[in-house]
Amino acid sequence: MAKTVFRADMNKWPEEQDIKTHNRWHHDIPIVENFKPGDEFRVECYDWTGGQIKNDDSANDIRDVDLTKVHYLSGPFGCEGAEPGDLLVVDINDIGWLEDSQWGFTGIFALENGGGFLDRHFPEAKKACWDFSGVYASSRHIPGVRFPGMIHPGLIGTLPSEELLATWTKREAALFDTDPDRVPPLCTLPDGLAGTDTALMGQLTGAAAEKAGQEGARTVPGREHGGNCDIKNLSRGSKVYFPVYQKGGGLSMGDIHWSQGDGEITFCGAIEMAGWIDIGIDIIKDGVSKYGITNPIFRPSPIEPHYDDYLIFEGVCVDEHTGEQKYLDATVAYRRACLNAVEYLKKFGYSGQQAYMILGTAPVEGRISGIVDIPNACCTVAIPTGIFDFDIRPNANGPTKAISGVDVAATS
Repeated sequence: MAKTVFRADMNKWPEEQDIKTHNRWHHDIPIVENFKPGDEFRVECYDWTGGQIKNDDSANDIRDVDLTKVHYLSGPFGCEGAEPGDLLVVDINDIGWLEDSQWGFTGIFALENGGGFLDRHFPEAKKACWDFSGVYASSRHIPGVRFPGMIHPGLIGTLPSEELLATWTKREAALFDTDPDRVPPLCTLPDGLAGTDTALMGQLTGAAAEKAGQEGARTVPGREHGGNCDIKNLSRGSKVYFPVYQKGGGLSMGDIHWSQGDGEITFCGAIEMAGWIDIGIDIIKDGVSKYGITNPIFRPSPIEPHYDDYLIFEGVCVDEHTGEQKYLDATVAYRRACLNAVEYLKKFGYSGQQAYMILGTAPVEGRISGIVDIPNACCTVAIPTGIFDFDIRPNANGPTKAISGVDVAATS
């Protein structure tokens, strides 16, 4: 077993840990521990909210969660000899849940508190909790569904350089300023621009921590260094090649998901969990220029749920509210594909919120199927029929009303 080099005690808040996580990206965050190329080690991680969400039947915690504090990342870890311009090679050797936290959650966030891909259709906070049994997950809030996990870190990346951090801040602030009153906002700005003060900066203390906390980039989006890309295929056996911007690389990770559909469409759309990751590291010297790397590249996991039958829903880029024709807009097309799938699943007794969460959590395959045939981009959402304990395929007799009387947790 790999040596555990970072602990996440779920009986303490992240801010109370001896070795603290960080929830911003900044070049001054100190390396927790350095390793040699070829080393392997285990990292424990909080769920992305740091334990704010509970295993109960109320969505009040989803409604009230403080999103200025997330994500809580374990690290950063250094690799000896890694320098800017190198590639940090990261093997995800194994991954699982913490022994005292064998459950996960999915949330639909309120429109005013982050929303989601279908936030105009589902604007209220809701929650589903999932139990893990062996390789399978099931939920008391979404009956009739069971599927194996493809556990992966939603967020993993390297520390930015000072110059890269400045680039992020400039371009995201410019976007924010185009519509500063938008709900939800166009992006999340550093504390110094947003007027918040909830940064946790790892082992930095005092004035240095305060300064870095005001400047640090929020962890919400993925960027050139990796970060919050939510790629479900980064599971056991994956290999990822990260650009290095700082001496040592500074690898951090967190936001572990038990399972996720492509797009993680409810925003808190995967099955979120606390867990551990076994990591191996290496370096490719001067790899960024050798291979023309701008963003990370990866080799997917050789282990994934096997399904041989899918029901696939198409969507094209016609706005569902106005009927306006969009030009090769894959976002609108994917939204329409998701909405078509939601409406279909409602015919079997699921609420819209339950169907929405199924698309966000199950091993659903999303595709840009056509992006050249003007004016309509075509996107598809493929749902494995085998995740249901009843037949969802169309037939002459019509849908069987299989689900009734149970719904996701609501607010009170």
